[in-house]
Amino acid sequence: MTKLPATTLSAPLVTFNRMIGTARAPQRADRSGAGTLPTRAFRYCEAVTTATGLGWYVFPPIGLTFIWDGSQVFWTWDGGEEHGFLPLTVAQFPGFADTFDAAAPEKVRGYSPPFVAALKEPGVVQIWSGLIARTAPGWSLLVRPPANLPRAPGYEVYEGVVETDRWFGPLFTNIRLTKTDVPVRLDPDFPFATAIPVPRMMYAEELQNSGRVVADIATMTDEDWADYRTTVVEPCIDPDRHRGRYAAESRKRRKGECPFAAAAAAAAS
Repeated sequence: MTKLPATTLSAPLVTFNRMIGTARAPQRADRSGAGTLPTRAFRYCEAVTTATGLGWYVFPPIGLTFIWDGSQVFWTWDGGEEHGFLPLTVAQFPGFADTFDAAAPEKVRGYSPPFVAALKEPGVVQIWSGLIARTAPGWSLLVRPPANLPRAPGYEVYEGVVETDRWFGPLFTNIRLTKTDVPVRLDPDFPFATAIPVPRMMYAEELQNSGRVVADIATMTDEDWADYRTTVVEPCIDPDRHRGRYAAESRKRRKGECPFAAAAAAAAS
């Protein structure tokens, strides 16, 4: 088994600092996709449920609505409807600058993070989650769309990897608006991103370049064929085969292999 980066077992793998107090706190991703997965997938497809349950859901700190006319982005927020749709350049979360300055040390005042910003690329908007995250040494956060949740209409989320063990700053996400001249809403109770802790070694170039391709079926080894028989053939000819065996075995194996399971349970208690 590949050795994972050393982690301080007495501390959480990831800590989210919620700077905007009214924002919904991050929530562990749900293996059922918040109840949206088909029942058969939830019961029998470990591959789908494992991917769906990875990481933490991240929510917009307030309801947002954007309109992109193909050239310029306009926006409004829940509670700001009396202002109508405003042209978006860079904007603070409503009232947050004063809250930030009241809490921050003197040398930090005046540097509250921007909340939303229209980037130079057409239809691309940067949104601050209201969070600052810190991960254990050697771990980063992969920020991506929620896995296997129905996509909210009108926008796509860009993926990014942030080395949050040594970069303690606002956790931003970029979205690309995909519709013009119609309101595109981000609901504060619907996750628009997932933050997944990943070991930095996972995306090291040396490791990424270590893959190989077996180009012809004739070059598969006896070990390959034996493993194929175990995985595919034997369950098909077993008259006492139980559905979901792979899922049960995978869960049991993970519990026995994870070096952080006991520490994580202790930290959560």
